[in-house]
Amino acid sequence: MTQPFYVSPEQLMKDRADFARKGIARGRSVVVLQYRDGIVFVGENPSQALHKISEIYDRIGFAAVGRYNEFENLRIAGVRLADMRGYAYDRRDVTGRGLANAYAQTLGTIFSSGGEKPYEVEIFVAEVGDDASSDQVYRLTYDGSVADVQGHAVMGGQSDKVDAYLSEHYTAGLELDAVIRLATTALGQDTVTDNGGVARTVEASALEVAVLDRTRSQPRKFKRLPDGAVAASLQG
Repeated sequence: MTQPFYVSPEQLMKDRADFARKGIARGRSVVVLQYRDGIVFVGENPSQALHKISEIYDRIGFAAVGRYNEFENLRIAGVRLADMRGYAYDRRDVTGRGLANAYAQTLGTIFSSGGEKPYEVEIFVAEVGDDASSDQVYRLTYDGSVADVQGHAVMGGQSDKVDAYLSEHYTAGLELDAVIRLATTALGQDTVTDNGGVARTVEASALEVAVLDRTRSQPRKFKRLPDGAVAASLQG
C-alpha cells in the first residue's frame, strides 16, 4: 500500500493562495473611488447580462472580480442575509461592516478547508454614509482577509499598475464625472509596460459603472449608469 505524499501546511496554504491569485489576475480590474456625493464602482465588463457590480441593500453595494459563478453565489447569499436581518430587526441594522464580516468568515472557511478548492474571487463591500467621513469600503480577498479602504482601491487584473496611477492622480472631493474619467484612464494603464509606455483606451461600452449616491432622496442609494451617461462623463 503506497503512502500519500506529505505536504507541509505552509506549502499547502501557499499553493492554494497562488492558485486563487492566478485565477483572479486573469480578468480585468474593478476600481472603487470615493467622490463628493458618494462612492463609485468602475469596472471593465462588456457583458450586458453578467454584472460585476450590484446592489446588496439600501446603502450597500457589491463589486467582485474572479470566477463569476463563485462571486454570484456570494452576492446572492449577501442579499438574503441583508433581507433577513432587515426584516427580523430593522433596516438600519444592515451594515456594510456586518456583511463584510460574514463574507470574511465564509471565504476564510473555504480557503482553509482541504476538501475543496479556494474561491477565485476578490470583493468590495461599500456602504455610503450621510457624509464622506461615514462612508465605508471593505476589500475582501480569497482567504477571508479584510481591509478598510480609504479614497480608492483596485482589485483583479494588473491591479498594481492601476493602483499606482490612482495613487498619483486621485484627490478627495472630486465630482462624479471627474472620478469616472480618472478610473477609466487608470484601467487603461494595465498594458503600459507591454505597449511601449502608451495606455490603452477603454470605451464607455466596455465599462460597467454604478454609484452609491448619498444625495438621492429615496432610501435606495444604488444607481447603475447607462452607457450614454458614462460616455458623456468621459467626454466632459
